[in-house]
Amino acid sequence: MEEFLNMLNPEQRQAVVHEGGNLLILAGAGSGKTRVITTKIAWLISQRNIDPYHILAVTFTKKAANEMRERAVLMEPLAAKAQIKTFHSFGAWFLRRYYDAAGLEQNFTVYDDDDSLALLKKACPELSAKDAKKVAHDIALAKDYFLGPDDDLSSVNSDFDLQPYYKAYENRLHSTGNADFGDLIMLPVRVMMANEEIKNYIHRRFQVIMVDEYQDSNIAQFKLLQYLSGVNENDGEGVGTYTCVVGDDDQSIYAFRGAEVQNILNFPNQFPNTEIVRLETNYRSTSNILNAASLVVENNSSRLGKTLVADRGDGKEPVLAFLPTQDTESEFVADLITKSVGLNKSKYSDWAVTYRMNAQSNGFESVFLKRKIPYKVVGSLKFYERQEIKDAVAYISVVANPKDEISFRRIVNFPVRGIGEKTQDKLVDFARDYEGEYRMTLLMACEHMGPELSKKAREGCEKFVQLIHSLEQCLTAGENLSEFMKRVVEYSGLDEQYKSEEDGTQRLANLQELVNTASLYENSFEGLNAFLDAINLDRSLEEQEDGGTDFVTLITLHNTKGLEFPCVVMSGLEEGVFPRQDKLGADLEEERRLCYVGITRAMNELYITSCSQRRMYGHTEFMKPSPFLYECRPALKVIGNAPYAFREIEGGGIKGLHTAHTSSDASRWGDKAEIAAVWKKGVKLYNDDFGYGVISECRMNEGEYVIKVQYETGAFKTYLPEYQAKALQIIKD
Repeated sequence: MEEFLNMLNPEQRQAVVHEGGNLLILAGAGSGKTRVITTKIAWLISQRNIDPYHILAVTFTKKAANEMRERAVLMEPLAAKAQIKTFHSFGAWFLRRYYDAAGLEQNFTVYDDDDSLALLKKACPELSAKDAKKVAHDIALAKDYFLGPDDDLSSVNSDFDLQPYYKAYENRLHSTGNADFGDLIMLPVRVMMANEEIKNYIHRRFQVIMVDEYQDSNIAQFKLLQYLSGVNENDGEGVGTYTCVVGDDDQSIYAFRGAEVQNILNFPNQFPNTEIVRLETNYRSTSNILNAASLVVENNSSRLGKTLVADRGDGKEPVLAFLPTQDTESEFVADLITKSVGLNKSKYSDWAVTYRMNAQSNGFESVFLKRKIPYKVVGSLKFYERQEIKDAVAYISVVANPKDEISFRRIVNFPVRGIGEKTQDKLVDFARDYEGEYRMTLLMACEHMGPELSKKAREGCEKFVQLIHSLEQCLTAGENLSEFMKRVVEYSGLDEQYKSEEDGTQRLANLQELVNTASLYENSFEGLNAFLDAINLDRSLEEQEDGGTDFVTLITLHNTKGLEFPCVVMSGLEEGVFPRQDKLGADLEEERRLCYVGITRAMNELYITSCSQRRMYGHTEFMKPSPFLYECRPALKVIGNAPYAFREIEGGGIKGLHTAHTSSDASRWGDKAEIAAVWKKGVKLYNDDFGYGVISECRMNEGEYVIKVQYETGAFKTYLPEYQAKALQIIKD
């Protein structure tokens, strides 16, 4: 173990060997937090003889959990026995054991966002499709806030009277015996609140609790951590559980998902006897890049504070390029990449182009296609979100839980069996209203209602029931679950259905991939439930690429979290684009943290672009530079036609704009160089007669410096700024 400890810097080692009270590891970007948390797991087992059975480590993505487990096991094989999971997979683990206490069916299904929306539409048919989507989002957010339908929902800021819709949805969800994603966090807490025996067992079971990326936790996840550690009891003294969280308050950027930055800011107050260890040595970026990031984020008031120090030296100065339009922005970025790759200074895969909004990728995609620059847009349709996959998963969900209304409705008439929407409503209502000695499933409803249905619907129901029973029998045969999945695709008719479609070959290939994935699970109801959990809890498997791996990455800033690239372009740094319009207070601070995250993705080179004009809302608008650019300006090398506010005229020279007053300017403009340095292309102006405009052209004419201005009305006017400056007011951005 000592060899692994020797690989750590002093702060990392301090965090690993910390004992006693609770611990907050404040880990800056690129500071090696994963190494710290995995080494700590191995150290606790090997050096402090902690039984791995008593260790719980949670994070937010399956990829991160797998990496954590693999790295810990390499140092200490016994770490394989620790519980290393995502928050939601831990919730599923808990509820599989205590489903009865939670009011769930034993083989419950986890509803994703689409399933929840479909259930809400059935529970509240008066909602339009648009309103239902908004209500579903607000209900999910309420669960992130740990709010039930009977609680005060004002903090959700819904456009609706949310309570009646929330109640109707919960009643419908409860009647299915299933859970949604929010329930995976809420229900374990409610079970522990209501059941002393279960709570005490969980406290005995997990004596060490570790949370990665704690800055991304929401209120419900904070409540879960509270109850797991027991700090809500005995006046906050806890029950002897050692709680360690790792995170970076400067990288909390998911408030729109319910993340609450106050969780990490207030951790020392909420968990007693907490020590803070700061990891401030950055192993990813150069000093100049980190300087730019720090100059931005230090303007936030809600932060615990730290100063990153680069391990890799100064590096290249980040470049801020002011450009006339978004079209020139795309060409500028294409030129950067083409030149770098052409000179063998980089590969296409070294480059990431980031943006605040998805729509900003369009310009880059168009230019890259024309210039034959290979690229990939991150955020395309995920594997488990494809139609054919969701259809197959719906079939196995009904096998696991015949009361699953959403899955039942999806496939009972697909392929077509003559069981229309009205018949489905009758079947669902019959099952829900049945008051016999047992709880009726939807398959039972299909059997019991046969005489009341039309001949076509009755025959369709009989075929469907026979199909599901046949699939149930298949769960006992075969070496693994892939044999069962083959029968699902074949018996259901999905294979024949998709063979006849235009893109059927690809759909069938995707179904085959699903069959392949099922081979990892045993052919039993237990294996089926494990497979469904893996599908529903991890929908991050992206579409496989057909080409090579050398491509430029086009990606939103939110999606860059956790990634790094040798060369990064941050585009669209304009007010109203980034930060978004009307962002104030806490919202503006989150936008600033997002800027910090974007900058710290860059390892070697950082380029920032800002445009004077951009097509917005169907027409061209004049843009102001992002306020974040003013904050980090001292760390940037500025090129292009910078707005006036970025220039400081001192002693006849212009500072802060590296392209002004060069020898080439002097040769071009001669004794008019001073005027040309101020009245440059791209500078915005105002004229009392014509309104706002921008300098579109600069030239010499018979020894005079001439500018051409395009006004917002579309009119063009020519001026001699040396003599007509009083008629033109430069707009200071």
